[in-house]
Amino acid sequence: QVQLVESGGGLVQAGGSLRLSCAASGRTFSSYTMGWFRQAPGKEREFVAAISWSGGRTYYADSVKGRFTISRDNAKNKVYLQMNSLKPEDTAVYYCAADPSRYLDYALTDEYDYWGQGTQVTVSS
Repeated sequence: QVQLVESGGGLVQAGGSLRLSCAASGRTFSSYTMGWFRQAPGKEREFVAAISWSGGRTYYADSVKGRFTISRDNAKNKVYLQMNSLKPEDTAVYYCAADPSRYLDYALTDEYDYWGQGTQVTVSS
């Protein structure tokens, strides 16, 4: 069982930056694939970024590529999402997700077994 707690959300002006953190419980965190998803009001939850268990492979949605960076610190049981050059369309609740499989379709919400409660990110124009 893994519990995930996101933090770092808030209100920022367009062009600004935020760093989201996801703290995970459990001794097996270092073997999990981790992902970030977001959900805007009235829209479906969508993939943002994912990182392999070792941190050696990262994946991004086209909409955030070049602006967002996912990373992890297995010693601290944490995964991060550095968000730069934020746009109003990045406004959403951001969720951290985890799955014990090393081979999954990282962009699909159904692939992940564990989810955090979400943190709100609001980007003003």
